[in-house]
Amino acid sequence: MSEAVVEKPAEAAPTTEKITAGDVEMGNDEEKMKKDRAVRQVEFYFADSNLPYDKFMWSLYSKDPEHWIPIDTIASFKRMREYSKNGIEWVTEALRTSQYLEVDETGKKVRRKTEVKEPQGQFARSIYAKGFPDEDDTLQARLEEFFQGYASTNEVRMRRDENKKFKNSVFVEFTEPSGVEAFLNADPKPTFDGKELIIMTKEAYCEMKIKEKGLTGKAAERKRDNFNTRRGFNAFQIPKKDGGLLEDAASLALDVKPKKDVYMEYFGKKLLITRDNHGNGTVKEEDVPFVKGSTLKFEGVGDNFAWNDIKQPMRDMFEGKTPFIDYSRGDNHGLVGFHAALSEEDIAKVKEAVKTINGNEITWSTIPEEDEKAFMVRRAQSGARHALRQAEETAKETTRGGRGGNRGGNRGGGRGGRGGRGRDAGRGGRGRGRGGRSGGRGESNKSANGEMDPAQVGEKRKRAVEPDGGPDVGVRGQDAPPLLQSAKKTKTDGEESS
Repeated sequence: MSEAVVEKPAEAAPTTEKITAGDVEMGNDEEKMKKDRAVRQVEFYFADSNLPYDKFMWSLYSKDPEHWIPIDTIASFKRMREYSKNGIEWVTEALRTSQYLEVDETGKKVRRKTEVKEPQGQFARSIYAKGFPDEDDTLQARLEEFFQGYASTNEVRMRRDENKKFKNSVFVEFTEPSGVEAFLNADPKPTFDGKELIIMTKEAYCEMKIKEKGLTGKAAERKRDNFNTRRGFNAFQIPKKDGGLLEDAASLALDVKPKKDVYMEYFGKKLLITRDNHGNGTVKEEDVPFVKGSTLKFEGVGDNFAWNDIKQPMRDMFEGKTPFIDYSRGDNHGLVGFHAALSEEDIAKVKEAVKTINGNEITWSTIPEEDEKAFMVRRAQSGARHALRQAEETAKETTRGGRGGNRGGNRGGGRGGRGGRGRDAGRGGRGRGRGGRSGGRGESNKSANGEMDPAQVGEKRKRAVEPDGGPDVGVRGQDAPPLLQSAKKTKTDGEESS
């Protein structure tokens, strides 16, 4: 590691002042804080909230098949100059402490530890704030430090006019919905450079602008979509063959949309599933029911947490419905979503069922209402994505003549269905005998009512789900979601498999 050069006065007078242990400790603390800031900056470059929307970073990421990016290139960025003047080795040493990034054996390159995932729920985690001074070279860094003081942030975006001039306002995306609450309800109210700020949720700002402009109907919906959509470069809208993340045209050509509307039943309410801009299943947030007390928070899991440490003990507790788990790797806590509001007796059962994990004592608690509402929306969206994929796969198999689909007859099992494609799905089992006259091969892993056995759907899938929503954030759920089509209505509650 290169040594920092301390400039010495030409004629330094002798001194008898002693350097104390406290001075050394203070220097070490400052050095650590500086390295932590450098790591956070590089983690931001690689984060889901930035990487797929930053054209230059994405070109570097896509150039290498294994997605390594030279550290000296990262260190040359304007926001890194404060740290790179200490030398590339100093930056490399700092990056080795990151839990989201990894440095290669040569110490010359860095990359993410996980695949890129499209962020979800940013709108609900974002605020608007106005009243900041005019821009200078330090303002962006000062803003990030300011908001980080209230809660962890993914992005602080300075708003600009058509001439790129700072509008003295920002949109801030917090890592968790609770960050929005912490900032908006802060006491005393947030001020910057002694000036009180105008603050509100991003949604409230959007609605204010719609009202100011007198927009209604489709015009209002378009305005909401504009606020909720990233402008400029977007790797999720570029075909994979061109270096993006959008399925290639050849793959999309195989996509057969269900002929009928697809619904899911969520806490007793039938929700219509539509497609978002990227073809994924989604439901309207305002339609998602809120069931207070259906969520618990667990803490104390330590580093070696496995999903089955919680799911397995509870599998037979609530009518065989395994819970939905929301957990970020590296955290010491997570959320568990159940299929109904929990009574005091239910909570006691949960606490009794999972007291320790890997020798660590686990504590259970309820969460604030706003956090629970946001969690239930995330949970519903997860189920919608899976339900639409399941419906599309059924439509594909039917179009292909029933191979592995649900067109088998009643005489035997036939060949098991594939259970979906890609890393989110396992293979169906293989039955014996021939299908009926209706053609195709029946699925041996379907239950009597024609639905996939939840115990089989996703058993393999849960070993390969990648994180979602940040550099290393995972959302895992339970078995197959309730899927309702107009031709056949079933009532099996659940969400996307873990």
